[in-house]
Amino acid sequence: MRPAATAARSRLAIYLDLIRWNRPAGWLLLLWPTLSALWIASDGRPGWHLVAVFTLGTILMRSAGCCANDVADREFDRHVRRTAQRPVTSGELPVREALLVGAALALLAFLLVLTTNPPTIALSFFALGVALAYPFAKRVFAMPQAVLGVAFSFGIPMAFTAALGGSDWKLSTLLAALPPVAWGLFVSNLFWVLAYDTEYAMVDREDDLRIGIKTSAITLGKWDVAGVMGFYCVYIFSWTLLGVRVGLGHWFMLGMAAATAQAVWHYLLIRNRRREECFKAFRQNHWLGFAVFAGTVVDLALR
Repeated sequence: MRPAATAARSRLAIYLDLIRWNRPAGWLLLLWPTLSALWIASDGRPGWHLVAVFTLGTILMRSAGCCANDVADREFDRHVRRTAQRPVTSGELPVREALLVGAALALLAFLLVLTTNPPTIALSFFALGVALAYPFAKRVFAMPQAVLGVAFSFGIPMAFTAALGGSDWKLSTLLAALPPVAWGLFVSNLFWVLAYDTEYAMVDREDDLRIGIKTSAITLGKWDVAGVMGFYCVYIFSWTLLGVRVGLGHWFMLGMAAATAQAVWHYLLIRNRRREECFKAFRQNHWLGFAVFAGTVVDLALR
């Protein structure tokens, strides 16, 4: 193999590591609630165009978010065992290059959004702003996971605006046009993010305490496990209630039951606060989201 080809291959491997390509759980956590909202908003008929836009856009924006997060946290990450070898933190990839990769990915995602409609395009700017703000929230807020929850839930109102259509750019009109269920699902999903990202924060608690990072796991202290389970309960109860209100039935309830069983399993994993098991609970959360999505899709298909 020629040296140039070897070098290019090595660079590609670094980029893939930067965007966590070998860890798809991150973008799946974003994808399932977004697609669930898209199916609900379109009454089970979203069309392949919107499915493709939101699937590819989710992957691209999560990857871009990883680039921004690694640049913002590079000085902190070097003191955390789990993150010390990330490409930017280790010096393997220059900051400028990581930012360019992130910007290119965000631009590709925006080009996809441009194929939808003005309300969805307008919301995408707010979603980008929150996503860029999140890495800095842990320096200021006691519960930065709530900011991540907003960022990870923005696909829900965007799915509704894309499915329902519209041509008005005015923010007041845009917000008024969204049905209450869209905002209900948005808030409900925020609690799921609080649950799984607190599990994630439990993994790094010792390192975060040493370097002065704020997280929900630190803020909750000895109530961390109870907090996680409380967040799960709010999410599952409110999402179930909203689903029933829009007419979802037995198959949806079966999906929510499967999600509940997984939340109970996560309690068994995190109750002793062991790092490996807390990390496993976090990584397996995408199956909980898939259960909700699958129940929604099947229920709408069999109406």
